[in-house]
Amino acid sequence: MNSTTLEVLFTPAEFAALEARDLTDTVCVVFDILRATSSMITALANGATAIIPVAEISEALALRRDQPGILLAGERDGVRIPSHLTGGMSFDLGNSPREFTKEKVQGRTLAMTTTNGTRALRSCARAWTAFIGSFLNLRATSELLQREPPRHLLLVCSGTFDQAAYEDVLGAGALCELLWPTYSTGAVSDSAEMSRRLYLLEKEDLPAAMAWSRNGQRLLANLDLAEDVAFCLQRDQFNLVAELQQDGFVRCRPTEALTEREGV
Repeated sequence: MNSTTLEVLFTPAEFAALEARDLTDTVCVVFDILRATSSMITALANGATAIIPVAEISEALALRRDQPGILLAGERDGVRIPSHLTGGMSFDLGNSPREFTKEKVQGRTLAMTTTNGTRALRSCARAWTAFIGSFLNLRATSELLQREPPRHLLLVCSGTFDQAAYEDVLGAGALCELLWPTYSTGAVSDSAEMSRRLYLLEKEDLPAAMAWSRNGQRLLANLDLAEDVAFCLQRDQFNLVAELQQDGFVRCRPTEALTEREGV
């Protein structure tokens, strides 16, 4: 394996720069630990057929008009999108992974919009492929990447508003640690080294780390959402890999080597 690179993007301010980059041979992994990517993984694990990540509420509503069977999921200011933001229709689901139960999502397609996570995914649409990163499916994702390491691997932290989010950096760092034997002899960015070192400092007590992170504090202060923090920090609950596919849908994918990706 020659000329491998491993890089982490920390903040949403860096998303715009992706437009100018050639991502055709880059694999992205997007993290929004609290909570969009954790919710997506939970939904797929509980039988959702696909998730359509969209940036705006209006896009989700348009999909619902065209396909009435689609479930609407998402948040603004951390809570389920209410009717006064849509012109009369409350969303079916918010952004709590605990909402995405088998009873609600099995066999359904979801249109999902969140403040940062879906925006981050959309910024990676021109990459060779993009995977959904979370603690819930971290090992399954790492094992796929280890079997056929991409030449360029870019870990994208969704962040909070336009700033870095501690939990996303820890998620990226945990994946860096799992992949370190593969990439440490290549061109590892300082951002990847920083993420990995931060994770190694915090890995023995991630709940404590979340207790003072900005998003963690916000969720823990809300009695309805506080349990989301512990849920999202569960390690390797689901043996699945989720991919943003070429048609813009997030689906589970078989865990065969990346070089066997259909159409490549």
